[in-house]
Amino acid sequence: MHPLLKKYFKERTQITDERLEELAPYFIEKKIRKNEFLLREGEVCKFNYFVVSGCLRLFSVNAEGIENTRYFAFEGKFGTSFMSLITKEPSIEYIQSLEKSTILCIHHEDFFHLVEHEPAVNKIYRNILESAYITTQKRIYNLQGSDSLERLNWLLEQQPKILNRLSSKVIASYLGISPYTLSRLKAKIQ
Repeated sequence: MHPLLKKYFKERTQITDERLEELAPYFIEKKIRKNEFLLREGEVCKFNYFVVSGCLRLFSVNAEGIENTRYFAFEGKFGTSFMSLITKEPSIEYIQSLEKSTILCIHHEDFFHLVEHEPAVNKIYRNILESAYITTQKRIYNLQGSDSLERLNWLLEQQPKILNRLSSKVIASYLGISPYTLSRLKAKIQ
């Protein structure tokens, strides 16, 4: 099993090294190019992804063509379109690599089989869902009613290196502000 995924499991469960090695074949390593799409709106999500290196972005595009970023999955995190993965219905969002990345892919059927039959994977699944819920709630309540500078400061507390890794356009789409506003704010804080 990849050392980073092994560390992820060990920090969150009591799984043995032997059992981890039995689970390893379910996770297929894939190298992806910068800006490559793993999922497009309207497709059914068939994989859960664990980021070994790089960054995945989950986002939607509204009727006016404006991108709204929901989540960034950096190293050591899972990222997928859970609504589509769970329901097997077409996704309302995209998954795109923002950097040249290495990911571990586990197929939908394998993942949910393990959720049902492997307590450590069930615990990981619960952990992912709980973390996603908490992150979403914090994001909603920290960004709702906040001005642009407060939003940027909140993001920098959560992801201090994000400004050096991702484009202003992508960060602005996460914060719900314009790239111009973000550029102006970055000049103030630097």
